[in-house]
Amino acid sequence: MKRFAVTLLIAVALAGCATTSRTSLKAAADCGPADAVPVLRLSPASLGRELAVQQQLAATVKGQTHRIDVLLEADASAVRMALVSMGQTAARLEWDGQHLTETRSPWLPAVVSGERILSDLQLALWPEAAVRAALPAGWFLDTTVSGRVLRQHTTTVATVAFPSASRIEIDQVRDGYHLVVDTRTSP
Repeated sequence: MKRFAVTLLIAVALAGCATTSRTSLKAAADCGPADAVPVLRLSPASLGRELAVQQQLAATVKGQTHRIDVLLEADASAVRMALVSMGQTAARLEWDGQHLTETRSPWLPAVVSGERILSDLQLALWPEAAVRAALPAGWFLDTTVSGRVLRQHTTTVATVAFPSASRIEIDQVRDGYHLVVDTRTSP
């Protein structure tokens, strides 16, 4: 029951909209209001390198912090991600640049969005040029001394900070959650 509660609370923080077949992003118009944050679907090859990391993701929403482990692998052909809660696999996701496949544990609430977590990680980890190219009209990605700023016109929607080589902080201002991602290199 505790696992369900933790996962459910993370779900509230990370909820996205349903899967579509768009390849580079799911535009705001596809999943809700015109000001909804786009869900990135950047090609695996656009990362430009291989990646294999283990991460602990801490999501804070409405003053409550909840944690989940993320195993992330990427190469030119696919991005693979596993969400692990209390030692059990909650979800597996594979994105090959065309199709998104998500396998979920029966106890994982439907509102948990592996796709939204992947999008946030792509916002932080993929090259700025790849992110910019995928944004819809009126959306901008700025580079700052400490990280990145995602804007819709002049309004800041999300910020990404890199306080250290192993930590990423993502503040989804519009969606009302804050992520701290601590990365450990692959074993």
